[in-house]
Amino acid sequence: MRNLHDDIASILIDEPTLRDRVRALAAQIEADYADVDDLLLICVLKGAYVFLGDLSRALSRPHSLDFMGISSYGRGTSSSGAVQIIMDLKAPLDGRHVLIVEDIIDSGRTLAYMRRNLLSRAPASLRICTLLNKPARREVPVDVDYIGFDIPDEFVVGYGLDFDELYRNLPFIAVLKPEMFAHLFN
Repeated sequence: MRNLHDDIASILIDEPTLRDRVRALAAQIEADYADVDDLLLICVLKGAYVFLGDLSRALSRPHSLDFMGISSYGRGTSSSGAVQIIMDLKAPLDGRHVLIVEDIIDSGRTLAYMRRNLLSRAPASLRICTLLNKPARREVPVDVDYIGFDIPDEFVVGYGLDFDELYRNLPFIAVLKPEMFAHLFN
């Protein structure tokens, strides 16, 4: 049986560091939304599901959840630039306070598109929370309200992030060995 750990070049962010940062983000969100009755967290699928689960459990204030499937990657290691809604929200956003929960912001195209789309649905407020921010890859400016970690331009997996639908279950953020995806560039 294959051991996913053998495909890892290095651990970028370990479990305790992730746990502490998620708790700190939750505390900051709690303070910023202290006077808000109706907070909706929107999870960007699939990558943000682990982060959303931990963030949701770290929040003591009432909130609801919804999910949106958006893709710009396909099977590659970088954004294709073409953004698609794969699964839309179930709940209307009219007058609600919305927090987008994302796993990683790379080019910024996906979040810029999603932000425009959600703002057209008339929320009371709209903010963005990302676990990982990769500023070196930014092509489109995106205002991000909550950032877990700024990371270098490396291909990362774990804690919900995948490559070819693998590695999501790793409990840390890791750099994938280049030979695992080198075939995409041949």
